[in-house]
Amino acid sequence: MKNIFKVSLLAATVALTVGCNQEQESAAPAQETTAVNFKDANEKAAYAIGASFSRYVSTTLEKQAEFGMTLDKEVILQGITDTLRGNSKLTDEEMIETLKVYDTEVKAAAEKKQLELTEKATAESKAFLEENAKAEGVTVTDSGLQYSVITEAEGPKPAAEDTVTVHYVGTLTDGTEFDSSVARGEPAKFPLNRVIPGWTEGVQLMSVGEKYKFVIPADLAYGEQGAGSIPANATLIFEVELLDIEKKAADTEKKTTK
Repeated sequence: MKNIFKVSLLAATVALTVGCNQEQESAAPAQETTAVNFKDANEKAAYAIGASFSRYVSTTLEKQAEFGMTLDKEVILQGITDTLRGNSKLTDEEMIETLKVYDTEVKAAAEKKQLELTEKATAESKAFLEENAKAEGVTVTDSGLQYSVITEAEGPKPAAEDTVTVHYVGTLTDGTEFDSSVARGEPAKFPLNRVIPGWTEGVQLMSVGEKYKFVIPADLAYGEQGAGSIPANATLIFEVELLDIEKKAADTEKKTTK
């Protein structure tokens, strides 16, 4: 549910800050501007305040529209104009109470939409895993991890405590690529027990020089939380090539007893 509640007009109204504006503006597409000569710095600052607030509200409305909540921008403009001219049709108490009620409705709509997306992703992942498990050359482990060997080799295999160097490409089940050391042109190096469980289990099956394809269920990946561009309950596909193993240094300290 991360970021799902950063869409409240109550928050936009009572907690508008420069930091919030910067966050929204960084995500917004660049807009064309018309050159304007302001008569002085104060006029420019006044315009900037209005533009900044409008940008924040507009982005908020777009986010709410994703789960079926829409408001009339002309009425919003009327509220801004009336209030700036000292002619608001609502008292402060009425304004806050109205926004609290609306905020509750927004959160309920967001939760409903998120639940629908979660259920859809779960069903799609289940169907994909069931179908992939039937494919030739695919092995399914007790945990549910699925793998197939692309390139075979003989050699040492890592333990969970070892550090490995790999090249990999990660995609969603629809083919969307979300991460790739190959695209970056530099292999990744990490302790094998510091990554998602599907990697920790799967890479231990590999010898140096081998390349595997892993299909990792959500519970062995990022689960209900997702991560970055990876949605909640997503099944992940990785092609991984094991390049090197750095064994964990042996503990040379002698234990003494009294």
